[in-house]
Amino acid sequence: MFPTSIAGSLPKPAWLAETKKLWPQWRAQGDELRQAKADATLLWIKAQEDAGLDIVTDGEQSRQHFVHGFLEQVDGIDFEHKVKMGIRDNRYDAMVPQVVAPLKLKGRVHAFEAQLARAHTKRKLKFTLPGPMTIIDTVADQFYGDKVKMAFAFAELLNQEALALQADGVDIIQFDEPAFNAYMKDAADWGVKALERAAQGLTCTTAVHICYGYGIQANVDWKKSLGEEWRQYEQIFPALAASSIKQVSLECYHSHVPPDLMKLLDGKDVMVGVIDVASDEIETPEQVAETIGRALQFVPKQRLFPCTNCGLAPMDRDVAMKKLQALAQGAELARRRHA
Repeated sequence: MFPTSIAGSLPKPAWLAETKKLWPQWRAQGDELRQAKADATLLWIKAQEDAGLDIVTDGEQSRQHFVHGFLEQVDGIDFEHKVKMGIRDNRYDAMVPQVVAPLKLKGRVHAFEAQLARAHTKRKLKFTLPGPMTIIDTVADQFYGDKVKMAFAFAELLNQEALALQADGVDIIQFDEPAFNAYMKDAADWGVKALERAAQGLTCTTAVHICYGYGIQANVDWKKSLGEEWRQYEQIFPALAASSIKQVSLECYHSHVPPDLMKLLDGKDVMVGVIDVASDEIETPEQVAETIGRALQFVPKQRLFPCTNCGLAPMDRDVAMKKLQALAQGAELARRRHA
């Protein structure tokens, strides 16, 4: 009961990349960088296991950024001439590459880290990919001229890699779609369909992560503007409930999301965010168990998966480690209470 996991990303060690940044620069190149990525991946798998998490990830240690780690292996994208673009409904500006030709994969994208992780843990393994709507919100289109057409083109590529990851032995494939919370109508109209295209043919567990963003200042400021109730999920969840995606990850602890919105996900596993990624304050097991208890009013206990609100990539490594421990300890406390 209450299997624990994280949204996906974890801080990169200082010897691998710059710390506390969403777009860190690598500390090495070539074979040395490849080995450093492998070492960091194994370090975090061990750390997750030691903390007591039931489902582990590679921590996205081999990716500079959760979207661009995928895009780097796609032909048709110009990384040499990045342009400034407002992303997530102009919440902040980013320098993004441009789509300039038909999209196709250069080959496997994440075989190295997925196979490494699978070989070094006996626990369930989750692997994350960016969702198609979030990808098209993080690139500049100079070729397709139609955002839906481009989203489905990316969805086909994501599907190719997802099927290969499944063959690598990955148990759960999660698509990260923070853009769903920025473009709610589009998400319901066609975003969920593009997501299903990305997951087409998968027999492993499929998941989607929808949050209010990393704990960076731009997202913190945006949240302050959303008022006392955050009802974005209300527009997206019915479409997801009707979809083939099996699990949905949402932000809960320290948010203004009305908990009763979880009822809209009837029939789905719900990854309930019980760890705040926008604060360095370490949650107590009691706080985690209380959040789980509140969620149980709206989610059956066999469908509740305690999780982090979002990724931990920009966080201090020691803080992240303690939050993993709080997550596992709080879930264990909740199991004793609700068994």
